[in-house]
Amino acid sequence: MVIKTPFVSEKATMLLESDGKLQFLVRREASKNDVAAAVEDMFGHKVTSVRTLMTMKGQKKAIVSFEDEKAGEEILSRIGIL
Repeated sequence: MVIKTPFVSEKATMLLESDGKLQFLVRREASKNDVAAAVEDMFGHKVTSVRTLMTMKGQKKAIVSFEDEKAGEEILSRIGIL
């Protein structure tokens, strides 16, 4: 399992509303291609880009952009967060 959990914070919510991007906590060993394939497989939306970073707590976070700008909101509502 590449994706651990969606990352939801005030800043993540603002990024979703302004740019339609979602954030996920992922395994440290996961590459950008692994994350993109896992998101496309799980949610059925085409991923255009993935950016990754390490948090201060040592977790790896991925910021995912989609072709459809409303895909992020649809995914979060489908999993019951939004």
